[in-house]
Amino acid sequence: MTTACAGPAAGDGAAAAARPGAAGAGDRLFPALGNGGYDVTHYGLALDYVPETNHLKGTAVITARATQDLSRFDLDLSGLRVRAATVRGAKARFARSGDELVVTPARPVRNHEVFETIITYDGTPRTIEGADGGLEGWIETDDGSTALGEPTGSMTWFPGNHHPSDKATYDIRVTVPKDAEGDFYDVVSNGELIAEEDEGETVTRHWRAEEPMASYLAHVSIGYFEIHKGWTPDHLPVYVAVDPDESEDAGAVAELVPEIIGWADERFGPYPFSSTGAVVDHLPGLDYALETQTRPYFAEAPDEALLVHELAHQWFGDSVTPRTWKDMWLSEGMATYAEWLWEEDQGGRSTDEIFEDFYDGTDAEAAGIWAFPPADPPSGGRVSDPPVYGRGAMVVHKVREAVGDEAFFDILRTWTRRHRHGSADTGQFVALCKSRSGKDLTGLFDTWLFGWKKPTRM
Repeated sequence: MTTACAGPAAGDGAAAAARPGAAGAGDRLFPALGNGGYDVTHYGLALDYVPETNHLKGTAVITARATQDLSRFDLDLSGLRVRAATVRGAKARFARSGDELVVTPARPVRNHEVFETIITYDGTPRTIEGADGGLEGWIETDDGSTALGEPTGSMTWFPGNHHPSDKATYDIRVTVPKDAEGDFYDVVSNGELIAEEDEGETVTRHWRAEEPMASYLAHVSIGYFEIHKGWTPDHLPVYVAVDPDESEDAGAVAELVPEIIGWADERFGPYPFSSTGAVVDHLPGLDYALETQTRPYFAEAPDEALLVHELAHQWFGDSVTPRTWKDMWLSEGMATYAEWLWEEDQGGRSTDEIFEDFYDGTDAEAAGIWAFPPADPPSGGRVSDPPVYGRGAMVVHKVREAVGDEAFFDILRTWTRRHRHGSADTGQFVALCKSRSGKDLTGLFDTWLFGWKKPTRM
């Protein structure tokens, strides 16, 4: 445990009413993740990183609004050494307990008060093994590093309220040195690159995400990239970064991104962010891609289906974020169904045929889809299992069958419009399907979404 001392709390009325914020957001699948007592509105992250030594120095300026009178509050942070903490400009006490950073301000924070916390920290950021066995957090690559956060990895490189229900805007500044040959590393992150400062021996790149973002979607990639810039037909800026080792296989990505965004825009509603793109890295063995906001991350050159999947997440998962981790099927089921729609529109199997291939188990991705209901993963380690993806997409298709295409796409566009830049849950989606279609879909959802057995055909 590491502590730093500050003066005693003021003995005013707020002190009497104040109580600690919860050390966790109450998520059944990840009970220790997130925190209570406040909502973050903005993260200002200043990172100084040396790739050769994998050393990170950071300053996090966290702007939040209290949701109760707070005597102290927690931030999620894994590893790294905290050097100092201030709240409202005054030194604050802090203590470490596992992945919790407990901050005690000099005087309590009043309910509804907007307050600023500054945490200074450094060390070697961790790569952690997630509950599903995959690697996440700060991961070294052959020419730098990448930061991937689903579901808990973001706490390895900045302190925060790391639960998807608490979204915020971001400014991410990353300073890197020249390498041994005198060349600068590239730095790619979320949103737009708004400044680049060459300071001789170092360069600082400032990325800004002005639309709210869940922390697991925050991303930094540091290394050498070929940068492709362009525009969608609707004049949306496109920024694609490709590792040179993947450039031959990823040659079509820069052209496909605007095409897929335009295609999805017609089906799901207006694209919800101010830029788009992709990061194609060279990280053999990672075995997954991630829908990092505005710029999904691929460990190697993706095929069309995977690119469609991660770009569809910009609507389903990034803009409309699951309120809890058990609602993840709303992201993965929708993104998987977007793959089905794309395949149909490109002259492949129809969505009916793909559904049948999943039901019969003949599709390559159908294995294991009946292990549990899509909306009820049994543990945090199962939120990325096949039922959440494949059977989740089957639920979406059954809704489409039941309500017809006009009502179905109206439901999708209403969903992305109504919950734009927010969080939503399964109950809200079920209610929307019923209200917009005017149909009683209780039996459908009880069978396909919540039922434990493989359904008989309906």
